[in-house]
Amino acid sequence: MARVTILLPVRNGAQTLEAAVESILQQTFKDWRLLIVDDHSTDRTRKLAEGFSAEDRRILSIQAVGRGIVAALNEGLARVSSPFVARMDVDDYCHPERLRWQCEFLEENPEIGVVSCRTWQDGGGRGYQRYMDWTNSILSVEEHFQNRFVESPVAHPSVVFRREIPDRFGGYRAGDFPEDYEMWLRWMDQGVRFQKIPEFLLEWRDSEKRLSRSDPRYRPEAFYEIKSHFLGRWLEREIPADRPLWLWGAGRVTRRRFRSLEDSGHRFAGFLDIDPKKIGQTLDGRPVEDPRDLAEDSDRFLLFGVGARGARERATQFLESRGYRIGKDFLAVA
Repeated sequence: MARVTILLPVRNGAQTLEAAVESILQQTFKDWRLLIVDDHSTDRTRKLAEGFSAEDRRILSIQAVGRGIVAALNEGLARVSSPFVARMDVDDYCHPERLRWQCEFLEENPEIGVVSCRTWQDGGGRGYQRYMDWTNSILSVEEHFQNRFVESPVAHPSVVFRREIPDRFGGYRAGDFPEDYEMWLRWMDQGVRFQKIPEFLLEWRDSEKRLSRSDPRYRPEAFYEIKSHFLGRWLEREIPADRPLWLWGAGRVTRRRFRSLEDSGHRFAGFLDIDPKKIGQTLDGRPVEDPRDLAEDSDRFLLFGVGARGARERATQFLESRGYRIGKDFLAVA
């Protein structure tokens, strides 16, 4: 039995499959198995995968029965007997030390369930680079947990996780949401610890064919729906029902994004905003106040929901200067 199995789902990836597989073959850690799960490709993907399988017995080519990435991932996962599962996409490229360093980390840190790594990009735009820079800044268990409602704090193809975790808490689920982010939130909700090692071990290539660019399950509204679900679960456990819940961000878009959170019973007592045109107004009978007027001993719990570039960092610095503690008195959720 191999120590780690790499799970690589692919649909019409003939142009990049060879390079991706070559990066696995060049790993300094040799105790691996590669599962290439072909999701009904119409190009040369299947032929190439079968060729790799014939040349190296550690590589197995699988023809997916179902359709779509969730079905492909779960079909591959069902065949994994290794204690560790590594993810990779067909248009990405692994550093030669990736498997060795991530598997050694899990072996040396049994309390960690999922380990990621830093990534670098090839071909992405500025927005993609900003997201990558953000994920690369999140390393510790605490940082992953505190930032989980901002966005997915790990790049899906950069992770290695313990095989037992999906057995205990469920694997990939199909629905109107990004399958990886939903699974990370569900695992964290169950206490699974995530950590990122500081090395850059994956070239995360942004292409027009990536599902995150084309599939409606990755639209912003889908992210907010799924994060609101798990945010609501966390609030019910951690924040007393009689503690006032306030949303920083009184704009129409921000309020709409967290409507499902209010529909689940977590109604905002009021809103904070720095826009002079909004301060002093009432929205559905609830006040809009200036955050600069916040008292240091306020019993409010704040959700920061403004997604403007740099706003989260400035608000965090401001709130901490007032004595507010992240996770205890406020959380960033955008």
